[in-house]
Amino acid sequence: MRRYESRSIWTRWLRARLWLLQKLQPTELQATLAWAGLVGFLGALATVAFREGIRGIEWLLTHQHGGMIGGLVHTALMLPWWERLLVPAVGGLVAGVILQVGMHLTRRQSSTDYMEAIALGDGRISVRTSLVKSGASLVTVGSGGSIGREGSMVQLAAMLASGVGRMRSFSTPRLRLLTACGAAAGIAAAYNTPIGGALFVSEIVLGSIAMESLGPLVFASVISNVTINHFMHYQARFSIPPIQFASNWELVLYIVLGLVAGFLGPQFVYLLEQTKHFFNKLDLPRAAKLGLGGLIVGLISIGFPGVWGNGYSMVNSILHSQWAWYPLLLLLVFKIIATAATTGSGATGGVFTPTIFVGTAFGSLFGQGVHLLLPHITSVADTYAVVGMGCFLAATTHAPLTAIIMVFEMTLDYHIVLPLMLACVTAYYTSRAWREDSIYSESLREKNSEQPTADFRTLCVADILKTDPPRVLMRSTLAEIWQLFLRYQVNYVYVVGDNEHFEGVVSLHEIKPALNRGQLASIIVAADLLKSDFPTLTAEMSLSQALSVFVTYRGERLPVVSASPERRLLGVASKTDILLSVQQGLDLGTAAPAVK
Repeated sequence: MRRYESRSIWTRWLRARLWLLQKLQPTELQATLAWAGLVGFLGALATVAFREGIRGIEWLLTHQHGGMIGGLVHTALMLPWWERLLVPAVGGLVAGVILQVGMHLTRRQSSTDYMEAIALGDGRISVRTSLVKSGASLVTVGSGGSIGREGSMVQLAAMLASGVGRMRSFSTPRLRLLTACGAAAGIAAAYNTPIGGALFVSEIVLGSIAMESLGPLVFASVISNVTINHFMHYQARFSIPPIQFASNWELVLYIVLGLVAGFLGPQFVYLLEQTKHFFNKLDLPRAAKLGLGGLIVGLISIGFPGVWGNGYSMVNSILHSQWAWYPLLLLLVFKIIATAATTGSGATGGVFTPTIFVGTAFGSLFGQGVHLLLPHITSVADTYAVVGMGCFLAATTHAPLTAIIMVFEMTLDYHIVLPLMLACVTAYYTSRAWREDSIYSESLREKNSEQPTADFRTLCVADILKTDPPRVLMRSTLAEIWQLFLRYQVNYVYVVGDNEHFEGVVSLHEIKPALNRGQLASIIVAADLLKSDFPTLTAEMSLSQALSVFVTYRGERLPVVSASPERRLLGVASKTDILLSVQQGLDLGTAAPAVK
């Protein structure tokens, strides 16, 4: 009797576990979102660590601290002229030494740029090489180099995401998506724009917007934004004044603003590229080139200390102060020269924030001009500065939707949407008429020429195969089958015979009736629960052929077997991995003119 009661209790316990497993078993999407949330949190930590590192380098080199508001420009103003000259030069020289030594130590490792890893690579980012480049960027930015710090922030966030995916042995499509989630988290934390961060990666890096990737990207961005703002209490990057409009006729002027930005954006990109080519032709060591770039910044900063740093403090100054047109024009010109010198010398970092500065200053100048000519139907220059920020981004990145959303998230003012949309779309199409490539195309094009990516149309199931799926033998007992369900949390366990011949599957839903058979349950084996007429894939199938099989099968995974008559179980293929592979392949095909 006691033995019967204990068996009955054990059976009821298994039934309860089965019920919980069925109700709480995460789907592929839920599991992906969970990992996206984790990398979003890690991405926020990476951006905080880099920010604090910059403040440490700034203090080490200048014994000054510009704070969160004044930044490096405030530090430059507090220094004597000779220190303004030397600090960027010394910082560039040290950064060049770090790159030269670090790249020598990691010369066998491939390029680790996050855009290349996501768009052209397999999602793998080298930790050592990323740390070397981030360390060099840390010194460059902390010493006043005119370059964005967001590049290394995003790189570190993507590196951590790639590491998480490799630790979990993610498939290549899923690893690329997780790395993209890390990049989106880094952008969201850097600019306080969770939606914009996701769209940046979707539109610029991946090349299109699809829900298979956009959902996890948004989730990672939101988690990152919440972490850095609500838990670590970091302030928003830019402080945007209230938006004002004087007349509906201003919409025509915003279209003109977009036309001019669409013309100037490609010229800005061309200048950055030509400066890079100039430095490449110099017969100098890398450290000397970066030192020369820093020296140019130092020379300019003697008269214009506002060129120090990525420009975010000057953006806030333009938006909240009444700048006269002449000093603002001079600052704009010299900031562009300083940025070109820093990036052209080979310094590692981003150009997104310097581009925002250029757009803001240009928009403010445009606004001052039209307000002088048409004072009764135009608003103040601040509004044009905000719109100029967006349309110049659209002109240089060729991502108008990202520009619109990011500027809207910064302002949270619906009144900006209509003029911003008009200006950004106009700038985008005007820019594309002058230049097909965006500001990010050259690095992708160079990498693609070095290591061309495989055409997704030639990929087959073997390229996304996961080996060692949960399997049992025909004679495996019910208890052994149950343990596999608990360990792997899947809906099906595969059954194999001699020589790994695929026999069929045991469904999770068949376990519960088997448990109700009382003492007979102890003698039930896999052969008694076998479902032999189960769809399969072969390793040689193309991805389109595999998708056609999934059309008639509503599950997430299918077993992959060798060709008949052996039909050995080789592994398992996921529908999500196939969809991601097709989407990423289509994205590369869409972007082909820009990177081939």
